[in-house]
This record gives sequence, C-alpha cells and structure tokens, in this order.
Amino acid sequence: MMREEIKEKPEVEGVSRRSVLKGAVTLGALAAGGGIALNMSMPGTAEAAAKKLPAKWDEEVDVLIIGSGFAGLAAAAEASSRGRKVLILEKMPIYGGNSIINGGEYASSDDKYHIRQKLNLGEDSTKQHFDDTMKGGDYYNNPALVKIMVEDAPATLNWMMDQGGLKMREIASRAGGHTAYRARTCVAGVGRCFTEALKKMAEQSGVKIRLETAVTWVWRKDWEGPVLGVEAVTGKRTKNIKIKHALVFASGGFGQDIKMRQDFNPSITPSVNCTNHKGATGETIRYAQAIGADALQLAFIQLYPFAEPETGILDTSAVFPFRGPGIGIVYVARTGKRYVSELDRRDVCSRAAIATDSKPTYSIFNEKMTPLLGSAEELKKGLENGRFIKAETLKDLAGKIDIPADVFAETIRKHNQYLADGKDPDFNKPITAKMLPIVDGPFYALPQWPAVHHCMGGLRINEMAQVVDVWRKPIPRFYAAGEVAGGVHGSNRLGSNATPDAIVFGRIAGTNAAKEKPMA
Repeated sequence: MMREEIKEKPEVEGVSRRSVLKGAVTLGALAAGGGIALNMSMPGTAEAAAKKLPAKWDEEVDVLIIGSGFAGLAAAAEASSRGRKVLILEKMPIYGGNSIINGGEYASSDDKYHIRQKLNLGEDSTKQHFDDTMKGGDYYNNPALVKIMVEDAPATLNWMMDQGGLKMREIASRAGGHTAYRARTCVAGVGRCFTEALKKMAEQSGVKIRLETAVTWVWRKDWEGPVLGVEAVTGKRTKNIKIKHALVFASGGFGQDIKMRQDFNPSITPSVNCTNHKGATGETIRYAQAIGADALQLAFIQLYPFAEPETGILDTSAVFPFRGPGIGIVYVARTGKRYVSELDRRDVCSRAAIATDSKPTYSIFNEKMTPLLGSAEELKKGLENGRFIKAETLKDLAGKIDIPADVFAETIRKHNQYLADGKDPDFNKPITAKMLPIVDGPFYALPQWPAVHHCMGGLRINEMAQVVDVWRKPIPRFYAAGEVAGGVHGSNRLGSNATPDAIVFGRIAGTNAAKEKPMA
C-alpha cells in the first residue's frame, strides 16, 4: 500500500511562521531582496554567507534524487515508472553507498514464498513486527512511520523479486530484539543483491546516475516556497540543477563525520571505528536545516553489528554473529565467559562488549550451525583471510584465541544445558527449539568489536516522506528516505529493519515526487 495523499498540519493560532521568521535577526539575509536564497545556517560558519539564487539554471530534471543506495534507487524506480525524467546524483565514484555493503538482510513478517511458514519457524505478523520495533527503539519511534514500514515490507520485498529479479535464500533468522524469525537474507549475503535489483528497475525506465557529483547547496527562495533545485560539483565544475517536480534526499547518515558524531553524542569518541563508506558525512542534513528543515534524534548512533576489531570493516564474516543469536551462537569475552544475552538489542550488546574492557570479544559456533549462518563459500573465504579461527576441539580453540580453556569449556557446557532446560539464568535469553547446542566440532571463533554503524536520527519526515520544517509543515517538493531521515527506529534500530525502512519510504518518496505538478 503506497501513501500518496499529502496533508498539512495547521499553524499555531495567532502565530504565523512568516511573522516568527521575519522577526529573526539571524535571518537578515532574507530581507536583501528576491535574489537572495533562504539560508538559516549558524552565523560564523562557512555556509552562513548570503547566497544569491541562480540567475539561470544549467540543467533541469523532473525528479532529482541525492544518493544511490536503497532509498534513492527505490525512489528513482517509482518516479521513473510514472513517466518522470529522473537523475540521481552520487558523490562517490561508485553507486550504492552503505547499502551496497550492507549485510543483505531484510525484516519482513512474510514474503511471497512464505519461507518462515515453510521452515516451521513459528508465528509472526505485522503487529508483532510493529511491537518489536517500537519496544526496540524505547518508544521514541514515530508510530505512524513504523506502521507503514512493517505493513509495506512484505509487498516491497515481493516487488523487488517480481520486477527486479531479486533472489533470496531459503532461511529466516531471528536477530536481537526481534521476537520472530523474520530476517530474510538475499542469495549473495550482501546488500548488492537489493541494489542491483533496484538499479535494474530504475534504469529500465531511463534513470541516469551521475557519479562523483557532490551537492553543495539546496536552493529555496523563502520559508513558504518550494525547494527549487541544488548546487552540485562534479570535478572542478559547479552546476545549478533545477527541479521541475521534486527533490528527494536519500543521502545516508553521518557515521564518518567525527565532529558531527561528537556534537550530538560525545560518548562516541574519535577512536571508535566506523563500518560506513567514507562518504557518510551528513552534510546534506545541514543543507536541509539551512532551508528550514527539522531534524530529530541525532544523538542516537548505533555501534552494532560487531565489526572487524582493528579496521571497523563490516565484511561478510561479520554478519555471521548477526544471524547467529536465534541459532545458538555464543558471545564470549577474553575471560572465556559470556557477557550478554546474544538475543538482546543492538545497543545492549555493544555496550556490554565495551564494558568487558577486553577487546576483542568473540562469536563462537560449530560446524552444524554454519549452513544457517552463511554459505560454504563465505565460510571458506573467512577462513582463508583469517577472519574465522577454526579448531577441532574447544580446548584447541581456546588456545588459538588466548582465553582460559577451562573457563571457556564450562561456559559452553552451561549454555548447552540452558538450551536443554529452556532457560538462561545468567542473561535471561529467550530460548527456542531452533537453537543448536555447541557439542561436536569443528568449532569456530570470530573476533569482533563495536563500531559506528547506523545513525537513527535525521531529517524529520511525515507519512508521505515529505521533509517537514520546525512547525511540522511540509517543505514543498522536498522528500527524504533512508538513513538521512529519522523517526522510524527511535533510540535503537533492530537488525534487518534498515533495508525495509529505506526501500519502503524510498518508494513512497518517489511516488509522491512524481505526482507533484510541474513548476513553471
């Protein structure tokens, strides 16, 4: 179900947005005449100088999309399928952003092949998915946005399979914070599966992607009018691109901008690694704020899935621990002991790991689990590059990772007993019949450590994916979706929810952008 009706909230009685902004001394540039662009940047910053609106435009497109990940490609596919000329600007030299290196997981209560039911993995529903997401985010989530995501997730997954040729594995995992086995995995076990399907759908309708092109400003004349276009730089050439119908921001988060991280969450020090690609620097959020956009919850920054301890890279091997909690994988510290319920929320797991003060921690599993965690090729590659450590006995494995063998063996023995008893007295992990004891070898360990992974906060959007200002009024012709937008995940994103969030709201943004009437 697509959300296409555009509604606006009334202004506060007796106080108009126009009167408030016209009285703001910091917006003096607005009084300089019709040729000056709206700019509410912080005084003293490089962006705060008065900016003149373009006297002429170098280019015009119907729908302009910033960012070529899940959200941008989904928006492009929908807008172009409705006959609009669509251009995607991507500042990096390759398309895909964080999406292309994502773990290939997608949370959905169902799919066209009914994999969960086929594998007898228990019950699920959109209501259950909604409740888990709200609880996982400490109820900071916008319920209306969460409802849209969980309700539209199954149909959106089917859309990619039907129209983009997306292929999914016949497995469903239970990730931390979820109460059901609802994390679907694409065949390659990496986000490229989804981006390739979406890119195919977009390009079939004529969408163009312009790489190495960075947005450097968003043009808007005043606080009542629409966005007009953007300033963008390709190499040494600056262009002003006008929109005829709408602008969509799908430009991702700010995990790689250490100063921005520190501004909102000083506890995440510069020494903390980041799984994101180098372009995740968040400047588009600031450009949107400079033309009146509201933002929310920018302090909520996630440090999970666990990454490679030294580099912070989220490689294919690092996704095994994410898929493992519902299978029976065990997290241990260098003491040889467990330190958290492996099925707990992402923020709980990452904080618990840091609290061990024993970098790295390890995920422990055995051969019997591996088909449920990843492919044989992924396991082989992880062994060859040293990411997985293998041993025939638990004692030998303990020696290879330098943890106390007797303590480690007792930890695994106790965990196996907890699975048999159906109760975890140490960490109260919910035990299910699908969890496997770690009894027979070979045995494996994967070193891991928290790293900045996802920014839950971002631009405030409504149910139509419209960017709204600080008075909750939609900014005309301006949409956003994906990690650049906040409100869906609250304080903590549940694993595998990012993909449906980005693609569902990307579709909504693209659909509504295409429906905008053309500007003169």
